[in-house]
Amino acid sequence: MAGAKNQLFEQFAELARVLGQPHRLELLEHVSQGERSVERLAQLTGLSVANASQHLQHLRRGGFVQARRDGKRVLYRLGDGPILALLSALHCYAERSCAEVREIVADYFDQLDKLEPVSREELVARLQDGSVTLLDVRPEDEFALGHLPGALNVPLDELERRLSELPKDQEIVAYCRGPYCILSFEAVATLRAKGYRIRRLEDGFPEWKAAGFEVETAA
Repeated sequence: MAGAKNQLFEQFAELARVLGQPHRLELLEHVSQGERSVERLAQLTGLSVANASQHLQHLRRGGFVQARRDGKRVLYRLGDGPILALLSALHCYAERSCAEVREIVADYFDQLDKLEPVSREELVARLQDGSVTLLDVRPEDEFALGHLPGALNVPLDELERRLSELPKDQEIVAYCRGPYCILSFEAVATLRAKGYRIRRLEDGFPEWKAAGFEVETAA
């Protein structure tokens, strides 16, 4: 009996070791947006293709991602199971227990946006009564893979030149890849400085989808 228990704990520890690398956590954030090629994931994370592929292989062996071939390309998607819930629990635990994490959040993220974010449930109600404009600030290819219903896609690097598309007479809710994605924080800071009424969604597209809320894809 003790041997079986030790074997279980060894398997648990191995899964923890797979996640114990910052590049792999970042890769999971990008894979959770939708199926992506190794080349695109390498570009998004600033890794070489070979290095990104190596990390993805570790994640694949742990079941955190799945892969398929599309001609010469290898495409990765999120694995089955409560992976986003596991990562969310890790984030929550780190903020609660790690002083360094709390300091980073307070010194950087909280400085960009001190207002309480919008919950998913509140956003659903606001969308139903038409009292909010939903802004997706992720790159266009991520938006095409999946987005919240009715969202306007204005990538962060296009925000300044597309201000005319955003209403000043209605509150805007911005979202991006997840709770620590800097894109929505910077969008909020930029637009608030220009007089827009804007808040962030409490997390991002993957969490919205995982919670079972409706999503759309590009035609």
